[in-house]
Amino acid sequence: MDEQSLADRLKALGVRLGAHDLTPSRSVPSKLDYPIESVVPGEFWPTTAGPIYVVEESYPADFQQGTDALRPRSSLWNLASWAQNRQVGDLPHDQFAFLDTETTGLAGGTGTYAFLVGAGRFERDDFRLAQFFMRDPTDEPALLEALSRFLNGCRALVTFNGKAFDVPLLNTRYTLNGVPSSLIGMTQVDLLLLARRLWRRRLPSRSLGYLETHILGITRTGEDVPGWYIPQLYFQYLQSGDARPMRGIFYHNAMDILTLSALLNLMGRWLEEPLEHIEEALDIVSAAGLFENLGQRELACSLYRRSLEVDLPADVSAHTVQRLALLHKKMGQMDSAVELWRRAAGERHLYAFVELAKYYEHQCRDYARAERWTSDGLAVIERLDMSRYERREWRIQLQHRLNRVRRKMERARS
Repeated sequence: MDEQSLADRLKALGVRLGAHDLTPSRSVPSKLDYPIESVVPGEFWPTTAGPIYVVEESYPADFQQGTDALRPRSSLWNLASWAQNRQVGDLPHDQFAFLDTETTGLAGGTGTYAFLVGAGRFERDDFRLAQFFMRDPTDEPALLEALSRFLNGCRALVTFNGKAFDVPLLNTRYTLNGVPSSLIGMTQVDLLLLARRLWRRRLPSRSLGYLETHILGITRTGEDVPGWYIPQLYFQYLQSGDARPMRGIFYHNAMDILTLSALLNLMGRWLEEPLEHIEEALDIVSAAGLFENLGQRELACSLYRRSLEVDLPADVSAHTVQRLALLHKKMGQMDSAVELWRRAAGERHLYAFVELAKYYEHQCRDYARAERWTSDGLAVIERLDMSRYERREWRIQLQHRLNRVRRKMERARS
């Protein structure tokens, strides 16, 4: 069969030869096919550096983000004490701003861009959420200018890990563009730091997404994008111009901002009225430690005692008894301290034998009881599972105390 007849046969079967009749492939869309404005409705804000794409949404201030509304219902005085900034408790709600960034990487530095910046603030009876999007790196000056305009008048910035990441990153971008940062001088309230204090004992993770699910009771839709995947999606968008994957990133960022506001509300309530609002025993212990550090000893004692009324893991219970007894000692409430030391001694905690011996020796001058508690401590040492070094150190300490008490007993008899 010659070559011509084979070509005729293939043509008869509908097989085309050559490429001149083929329809061009559209596997990679043109940049005009799916621009951002066709995917996420928004508008272009004019700036001196050119237009920047902004997506805005307003929510009623009482909008429920899970268990809590957006607008704080309680004062923020104790949160201000924790943040070591009295101004936080004085500021009206409309001077708080909430900020979260989506970036091209987590390393920071001059090579990392914040391509999407979400910011929220209260305006009259609404919570206004604006998301500033960088279609390509040349949009950065316009994004920074528009963000500054949006934040104008705000004096406190609420973030989640923003003190260590988002704010330094944005300040770097402002500096590289030769314009002053709108974030400098704003009071920083980083809720990640407080989340670690409140939930470190109970929750395995204190990420914003984990708190959103397990504290606020929110489940995100399937539209959400995992944070680790976001930089890769943005780089793909820059190459293809296909903005469709950006829809999930906008959703992710908006949810983070709304959750920040609701979390501030919840934390404010917890810190203002912890005995009423904190229910989990491990959270109560954490809150007690926080108030102890703030110098609110009476409240810390009440919280420690509340936590001991319910089941606690043995190690946490022992630590709580020790902290509570020490607080009572510092406050001069020795009867309460002795009661707790007796409880701890019954559970064979050596520090309690030492504290009881010190109490009866120095405050009561009851050397017989001091001798008994010291001797009991020495006996307990031999029954505890501990290293040879640790056993030796305890034995030296208690034997030294026992010898001193016995000398005092001898002098008292003579």
